[in-house]
Amino acid sequence: MAFISVNNNESIESALRRFKRKVISEEIIKDLKKHSHFIPPGQKAKLKSANARKRNRRRFRQQRPMNGGATSSSSVPRPSAPAGR
Repeated sequence: MAFISVNNNESIESALRRFKRKVISEEIIKDLKKHSHFIPPGQKAKLKSANARKRNRRRFRQQRPMNGGATSSSSVPRPSAPAGR
């Protein structure tokens, strides 16, 4: 539960801003939304695996090279030209 004490010379607006920040930092709203309705166990498992796939896609996307997919010559050896020509 988020509690704040309002000082004597503090305005209501600033106290409300502090309260909102505290609620966000304690993740009260997030927890409330999570428990707002019942999710069956099978649906929960599907949601968990979907979130895992989404996380893995983000990780993979960040690891790819940023130069348009072209690889540098130092990382991949290229075949040499035939010696007879």
